[in-house]
Amino acid sequence: MSEIKKQILQLRSELDRHNRLYYVDNNPEIGDREYDEMMHLLEQLEREHPEYDDPYSPTRRVGSDITKGFTQEAHIYPMLSLSNTYSIEEVDAWVKRTDDALAGQTTEIIGEMKFDGTGISLIYEHGRLVRAVTRGDGEKGDVVTDNVMTIRSIPLQLSGSGWPDKFEIRGEIVLPWKAFERLNEERAFNEEPLFANPRNAAAGTLKLQNSAEVARRGLDAYLYYMLGEDLPCDNHYDNMMCARSWGFKVSDAMTPLHSIAEIDAYIQRWDTARRELPVATDGLVFKVNSLRQQLNLGFRAKSPRWAIAYKFQAERALTKLRFVSFDVGRMGIITPVANLEPVLLSGTIVKRASLHNEDIIKTLGIHEHDMLYVEKGGEIIPKITGVDTAARESGAMPVQFVTHCPACGAPLIRVEGEAAWVCPDKYNCPPQIIGRIEHFVGRRMMNIDGIGEETAKMLYDRGLLRNIADLYNLKTSDLSGLEGFGQKSAERVVDGVERSKSIPFDRVLFALSIPYVGETTAKKIARSVRTLDRLMAFSRPELEAIDDVGPRIAESIVEYFANESNRDIIARLRHAGVQFELPEEEESEKSDRLAGKTVVISGVFALHSRDQYKEMIERNGGKNSGSISKKTDFVLAGENMGPAKLEKARSLNIPVINEQEFLDMLS
Repeated sequence: MSEIKKQILQLRSELDRHNRLYYVDNNPEIGDREYDEMMHLLEQLEREHPEYDDPYSPTRRVGSDITKGFTQEAHIYPMLSLSNTYSIEEVDAWVKRTDDALAGQTTEIIGEMKFDGTGISLIYEHGRLVRAVTRGDGEKGDVVTDNVMTIRSIPLQLSGSGWPDKFEIRGEIVLPWKAFERLNEERAFNEEPLFANPRNAAAGTLKLQNSAEVARRGLDAYLYYMLGEDLPCDNHYDNMMCARSWGFKVSDAMTPLHSIAEIDAYIQRWDTARRELPVATDGLVFKVNSLRQQLNLGFRAKSPRWAIAYKFQAERALTKLRFVSFDVGRMGIITPVANLEPVLLSGTIVKRASLHNEDIIKTLGIHEHDMLYVEKGGEIIPKITGVDTAARESGAMPVQFVTHCPACGAPLIRVEGEAAWVCPDKYNCPPQIIGRIEHFVGRRMMNIDGIGEETAKMLYDRGLLRNIADLYNLKTSDLSGLEGFGQKSAERVVDGVERSKSIPFDRVLFALSIPYVGETTAKKIARSVRTLDRLMAFSRPELEAIDDVGPRIAESIVEYFANESNRDIIARLRHAGVQFELPEEEESEKSDRLAGKTVVISGVFALHSRDQYKEMIERNGGKNSGSISKKTDFVLAGENMGPAKLEKARSLNIPVINEQEFLDMLS
C-alpha cells in the first residue's frame, strides 16, 4: 500500500472518530481549528489522488449542489404510528392491559424520549449505510440517502464489531434549537417565510434538492429502534446499547422500568428535565422490552400494541419583565422587545421576546416590571401570551411606546392603516443603513460571504461602509487586522464582492432594499422592464401595469429612485460593474404561451427541478400558485403527487398534466 493511501485512510479514520466524539458522544478531543486542518489536508489529498476516491469519506459530509429528485421505495417493515395519550393514568392503564395480555409474564418497559422531528429508516449492509428512507405514508417513503449522509451524527461506516450483515435502524431527524433559531433569523432577514417549529424545519430540510444546503443547516439524529433477521440481542434495550457501541446516537434518556411507580416517576422527571435538552421533544415513548413479547402482543391496524406515546402539555413559563427596548429594522420599523429575567423554555434560555407593535402592548395591558407568561413550545419564537396582574407592583405604570427613534432621535410616523411606527430618516439612521448593508450581502441577494450583522456594524462604526456602494471600494488591506479578520478572511470578502458583479439583475433589484419589493416581486419587475434605466424612468401607472405591482409598491419604487442619495448609490454600483439589465438570450426564451394561466406544481420530477419549472412558467407568462382552487388552470404533476391535491383537482375538474406534456406545451 502506498504511503499516500495510508495517509488518506488514516485521516479518514481519525476524522470519523472525531466526528463521533463531537456529534455523538459530546466529548471532543481536539479544537475546531485542528479538525479543519485535518479535513483540508484530506480534501487536498483526495483531489490530487482521485484513484483513492470513497463515497463514504468524511469529506462527503458537506453535500453537493447537484439537484436530484427523490425516488420512492417500500419499507421492509411498515413504519406505523403510535397510540397517543395525554395522562399518566392512561399510560398506567396501558401497562396493566399489557400485563394482562401477557398472562402474568414478567414485563420490562423501556422509557425513552419522543423527539419532535421527522422519522427516518436507515439500511446498513456490511457495516455501511446504503439507503435512507423517510417515513412517507408508512408503507413507502422518499429515498434521501445523499441528504442523510451530510448528518454528522449518523455513521456512514460502523465502528466496533458484532453488527448484523444487514439490518434496519429507525430514528428521528431533528434540528437542534440553536440551529433552528439561527435558520429562522436568516430567513426573517431575507424576508422568507419562517419555519413554525423545528419539526417542520427538519422535515423541510431533509427534502431539499441541494444536499450542500442540508449540510449547512446542521441536522442531528437520534436512533431508537432496530429491526432485522439476525439482531445481536433478544430485547430492544440491549440492541440499542449495541447500536450505541457501533457509533449511533442513542438518547441517554432510554431507561429500563420495572413497575408503574417507576414509569410515573420517569414521566414526572422528564416533564421538567426535557426543557434542558438541546432539541425539541413532544413526549415520551414506552415500549415492551422483550422482542418475543412484542411479537406476541402484535399490532392494531395502525399501531403496535407493545408501545404507547405520552404527549407533554404545551410549555409555559412565568417570568419578570425587566424593561421594554425598541429595535430599529432596515426599513425603519420600530419593534418593541420585552427584556425578561432569564427563564428556561424548550431547551434554551429565553431573555427576550418580541411584542411586535404598540397595539399588542395595549391589548395585553403590560405595565412596568409585570410578571409575564411566555410560551415557546412549537412556536417560531418566544411569545408573550398573558400577564399575571395579581403580581403587579403597586404604582406600576403602563409601558409607553416611544415617540422618537431610539437610534437617531427622529420623530416617528405611523404607517396609515398599519400598526407599525416608522423612523422616516432612512439615510442617516445607523441601524437602517447597517440593515441594508447586511441585506445586500445576503445569500439570496448578492451572496457576499464573510459579512454578517456584527461585521457590518463594525465596518460602519469604523467608517469603512456608509452604504452598499462602499462595499466595492473595500480592499484586503482595509480588513486584514480588524477584529475577526485575518488575511484569508479579508481576501474572502473582497473576492465575494468581485464575484457579486455577475449576480443577475433580478437579485440585484431585490438586494437594493426598495420598500415592499420582495424577492418574487423583484423577479417579475426585472423581467418586465429588462433594465434598471427603464425601471427608473417608469411612471406609477406604468409600474402598476406589471403583474403583482400595486399602488403601494409603485409609489415606493418611484420614491426610491427620486431620492438623490439612492441615485448616487446606483451610479457607483453601475461604475463598479454590478448587473443592471437582463441578458438578451433570456428575452428569446420568453413567450406568452401561459399568459393568464395559474399553475400548481406538485410531486417529484425527473427532467427538471421544481424551481426550474417555476421559472419556465413565469418566463412563459404564467403564474405559480401553491394551492389548488377554482382559479387554477392546470396542475403540473410529478411522481408521488400528494393524494389530497390530486383529489381536489379531480373534484374541481382541473386538468393534471405530466412534465413531458408540459414541455410539449411550451415547445
